Amino acid sequence: MRSPFHSCVILSVHGFQKFSCMTRVFPTQRLQQTHNVWKRYFHSSRVLRGISMDNDSDIAANFPTTCQKIQQLHATGIIHGDNNPLAYNFSLLMLDFILVVIITHILRFLLKPLKQPKVISQIIGGILVGPSFLKRSTWVKHYINPVGAQFLSRNLGIMGFMFFVFIYGLKMDLALLKKTGKMHLYIALVGISIPTITVFCVALMLRKTMDKDIATFSSIGILAAYLGITAFPVLHTVLKELNLLNSDVGGMALAMAIIGDSLGMVTVVAFEAGKQGETGPQNALWYMISLVVIIAFVLFCLRPTMVWIDDNVPEGDQADHSYVVAILLGVLVMGFITDFFGLAIANGPLWMGLIIPDGPRLGASILQKIETIMAELLIPFSYLMVGAYTDVFALGDVEWSSLKPLFIMVITGYFAKFFSIWISALYWRIPFRDALTLSFIMSMRGQIELILFVHFMDKKMVKIPGFTLLVLMTIAITATFTPLISIFYDPTRPYMVSQRRNIQHNPQDKDLKVVLCILDNHSINSLTQLLDISDTTTLNSPLSVYALRIIELVGRFNPLLIDHAKQEVPTIYRWTNTINALKNFEELREFVKIQFFTSVSPKQSMFQDICLLALEQEASLIILPFKKGGVHSHAIRTVNLQVLDHAPCSVAIFVDKSGPIESNNNIGSSRNHQYNKKTRFAVLFLGGADAREALVYADRMVGNPQVYLTVIRFLSHNNVGDNEVEKKLDDGIVTWFWVKNERNKNVVYKEVVVRDGEETIARIQTLNDGAYDLWIVGRKQGVNPILLTGLSQWSENDELGLVGDFVSSPDFFGSGSVLVVQQQILRS
Repeated sequence: MRSPFHSCVILSVHGFQKFSCMTRVFPTQRLQQTHNVWKRYFHSSRVLRGISMDNDSDIAANFPTTCQKIQQLHATGIIHGDNNPLAYNFSLLMLDFILVVIITHILRFLLKPLKQPKVISQIIGGILVGPSFLKRSTWVKHYINPVGAQFLSRNLGIMGFMFFVFIYGLKMDLALLKKTGKMHLYIALVGISIPTITVFCVALMLRKTMDKDIATFSSIGILAAYLGITAFPVLHTVLKELNLLNSDVGGMALAMAIIGDSLGMVTVVAFEAGKQGETGPQNALWYMISLVVIIAFVLFCLRPTMVWIDDNVPEGDQADHSYVVAILLGVLVMGFITDFFGLAIANGPLWMGLIIPDGPRLGASILQKIETIMAELLIPFSYLMVGAYTDVFALGDVEWSSLKPLFIMVITGYFAKFFSIWISALYWRIPFRDALTLSFIMSMRGQIELILFVHFMDKKMVKIPGFTLLVLMTIAITATFTPLISIFYDPTRPYMVSQRRNIQHNPQDKDLKVVLCILDNHSINSLTQLLDISDTTTLNSPLSVYALRIIELVGRFNPLLIDHAKQEVPTIYRWTNTINALKNFEELREFVKIQFFTSVSPKQSMFQDICLLALEQEASLIILPFKKGGVHSHAIRTVNLQVLDHAPCSVAIFVDKSGPIESNNNIGSSRNHQYNKKTRFAVLFLGGADAREALVYADRMVGNPQVYLTVIRFLSHNNVGDNEVEKKLDDGIVTWFWVKNERNKNVVYKEVVVRDGEETIARIQTLNDGAYDLWIVGRKQGVNPILLTGLSQWSENDELGLVGDFVSSPDFFGSGSVLVVQQQILRS
């Protein structure tokens, strides 16, 4: 992609009018001509001289020029009589920026309920500020000369797209190509080749009716390839907004997009070589030589440097600020180099991003410093540039016959892409709705296509009407298909199981399968102790644990779910110390088996990996961490709430208030379970499915002779508010528990009668002597509302329920940890 304009300023020594010459230059084939012209110009006896702008001028003869009056950059101030600040380039540029940002955010707010992606709001915002709407105003045309401001905004827009493709390359993991299966490769190749070949054939039939600039083989080829390939960053942006990154269909789409992007890079190179070759074979040769030299420099010089920097970043730390600044400067340098040699300005930043190791060290450090600036400051200029090129009224100023071939090519490409993906997915026996959704996703268009359209304008393949047509059709296809994805595909549907997978209904002769989610190393001791006191000492109560380390995805596009037994874990995601601690625990427990997994995903879709693992392993319980305060608290709360809503089994949230459950004993330290003192637990039984699940889980614990358990059942006065069905189920489970444990001196059962939530809290406070090591409570399902009257206004953490939130708060006396249990919710 070439920078849209180069400019020269022509001055008069006698004070005559200043002029700015906007010059359009394509580099490689004119280097020698340019050198000769400037040589004659600078060897003139007068450095500053008036230049005649007639057709005989040497400059004008060699450079197509458009001359206009130069505007000052800044207003002199209203107190100095300057009544029109919009007559100045910088003021107008800032106004355009403010308008596009405000309009984009308003549109985003209005369109979000319609499941429209952010890119739609951004494109429309740029169009509204451009000549299609605001700049078409008669007042604007009379009082404002926007060309100077457009010159600035277009160059800033190109910089915005440069950094966009840099970040795209930085996050992209080409190693995913090695992991794509036969099905992904087949569907991707079919979805690329069929629309590309179809569009190319249609274009050849329409070639006589096309403009000569688009009728060349290179132009037809790049248009056909654009319609066949779906760009990875476009898909990633949409899938992230729809929370589908970790879904089955989302994973397939990303894998196929990686294949498409790899072919797309080759296509762009071939297109550029073809364009250069149109002016002479030697230009194509020099283009390929330049390409090979620059790629060799990137691979053998820059790549080792980036790896060295990444290796020297301490684990858990960020790269040195000077390295980050140097790399960001390198993005501009690479853009300059590739632009100078005619390799398209976007290639340099893309290659720069691809050679930087992804992940939470160097890649994350760069993203943290640039992503906000790019997304909120530079990208709006990119959409201003797109909006400035887009003029819907220009469509009516040209004959439809000139646009018809382009329209037919695009429509043909869209339909061929959609049906080729759909049919090939059905061939591989992908479910009908999933195949349809995959077709919708692979038809998405967005930022990469806009960059390509600007490149088409730069190469003079299309003019304003053709550019406008392409942009409008991009909006139409993306705005139509995105909400259809939400309608046809629900990523949580696989977790809606009809089979009971909870502790209460877990067969006694089968092991209890638990997914243990681990956020960091700090709570691992408490978690192992929680597993230990879950009666893992006998063959009748074996325990299978699937330890899942959850890591937020930063510095890369592709989410990961790693099975340590089957896959090698990248160095940056290893958690060796925690694994060693759990392995030591496993070795001391004859009836415990632990398998290890790692999930690297965005916080919005972490819950999908957790639920998927629980579903595949047929787990009965998911244990989640709870973190209040700190940088991870909001992310963990979001994950917990989503798991509670969609889990295919029961869920327990563990609030570690004191580190170890009991810091004065040696739980988990010996095979014989010889402890210094008993561990005191309390179950607050308020009724309902969650309370019943909590009681059954506590019953497993009393099999441990060192556990002292107190069960407190809360009943409403005169049975006010009781649900008869729930009450009978509660009576049955309590009777079963008491009959089983009535001779166990370590078990105490109590009943208390209360009238409202205030009395419930008061009785809990009375029972709390500060000596309990663990409080177990149901979350909220089936609780008599009378028992909780008046408590909702004091709750801060909905995932813990009202009572769970109270006993886990710092105001609750004692250092006992809290386990909040929710029984599996059967969904259909």
